Amino acid sequence: MRDTAWTDLDCLVEDAMKCWGVPGLAVGVVNGDDVILLKGYGTRELGANAPVTCDTQFMICSLTKSITAAGLALLVDEQRLGWDTKVREILPEFQLRDANATEEITVSDLLTHRTGLPAHDRIWSPPGRRSRQQMVDALRYLELSRRLRVSFQYSNLSYVVAGMLAERLSGRSWEQFTTQRLLLPLGFTGFGFSKADLESAADRAFPHQWDRCGVYRGKLWPMQATPAGGINASVADIARWVRFLLSRGRVDGRRLVSQAAIDAMTTPRINAGDSEFAEIGKIHYGYGLTCEHYRGDVTVSHTGSQPGWGALMTMMPAHRIGVVVLTNRDPSPVRELIAYAVFDRLRSLAPLDWFEVFRARRQAALDKEETEEGARTLTHRSDSPLDEPPEDLIGEYEHPAYGRISIVRGASAMHWSWRGLGGMLVCRAQNSFQLKEDGEARYPSGIVISYEKNAEGRVDALRSPLEPAVSDIVFQRRVAGETQ
Repeated sequence: MRDTAWTDLDCLVEDAMKCWGVPGLAVGVVNGDDVILLKGYGTRELGANAPVTCDTQFMICSLTKSITAAGLALLVDEQRLGWDTKVREILPEFQLRDANATEEITVSDLLTHRTGLPAHDRIWSPPGRRSRQQMVDALRYLELSRRLRVSFQYSNLSYVVAGMLAERLSGRSWEQFTTQRLLLPLGFTGFGFSKADLESAADRAFPHQWDRCGVYRGKLWPMQATPAGGINASVADIARWVRFLLSRGRVDGRRLVSQAAIDAMTTPRINAGDSEFAEIGKIHYGYGLTCEHYRGDVTVSHTGSQPGWGALMTMMPAHRIGVVVLTNRDPSPVRELIAYAVFDRLRSLAPLDWFEVFRARRQAALDKEETEEGARTLTHRSDSPLDEPPEDLIGEYEHPAYGRISIVRGASAMHWSWRGLGGMLVCRAQNSFQLKEDGEARYPSGIVISYEKNAEGRVDALRSPLEPAVSDIVFQRRVAGETQ
């Protein structure tokens, strides 16, 4: 990176970090067989002096999906399954609410997010614990929003099922299989699969989030849909992963995964929408990878996002160029503008001012948020006084996939608990309430519920729009003495 064309990269990174309040990040650049840049910027934790290094571990979030897909590619190479193998041939307990989809869904359908099942992320999201087998067993109770193979709907649960396929065929946990068959052969040196693994790492970043008061050190939430987004790794290791993909399955001159399998992963298979930028254009999805363009060149990429973490890896296969950006701040455009700047320079294109593009969009978003907040305040002031929750709201309510909500009477207000979260019940409007979380909120915008009464006028169900793509999730009252 001694070329004069790169002398402004450090300035761009530092300016972007300052503008978006990113405490620390790491950048890796691959060109051909060489990793030509590995560098850490800023600090692992806000207010601390420990610097980000090339070995600092971050949550890479959904970059994990490409690794899960490659694990299945190994099994395809060994003819232990095919991309068109039906899921129930390997997992006979797999079941959706749609009988036809249950029988017809293939490995390819899982990896391309075209099962018809929307996200339903809140059946597994932390802190409530649920095993992968329990997640798979819960699928039969979830409403689908599309027919099989009709449209792209991003689904972490699909990748949980994909991880279960690897477990069932290998006889090992997904973590063991992934470590032994992929990460160690690739030369990964510092990685993990859990919150505990990251907390025990000597060189690790801390998550940070943003609110209207500024950037703050956030809570480290576990990622329990691990095959969908649970790997922790350093930029040095993810640069190895990018080099492996650009080499179409080779590691230091030896073949690990067939070229045909890597090509299958990077082939566009379903339309995933359109970018708001003409330079990107239409978006498609392959197996664990997004297929796009950048200024006329084909790119293969994936982003990763969790509260406090933002990651990106993106590649131009035809030119064997790849970029990795890992950050310890809630998702921001810093990862994209750095990657685009690297592409512009390596392709000798006139640089686009992505910094200014994203900064203008950020200011517009802040202005809009301020206007909407003012409107909400005025609306609230003009509302008539809200009723207190009815006393017979107290009780336990259950959904077979989303779990149990408990409402109890506290000293001054009603309180709720659900999947390890809890707090105060706040009146919103008529029969609608907000579940306001105690402490640092997992869902800062809050969870809204409403109640339903039966013919006798007693509250017998709660409903909440926990998955926007389908009808409200209904929690039925549990009868006293009822067993689960």
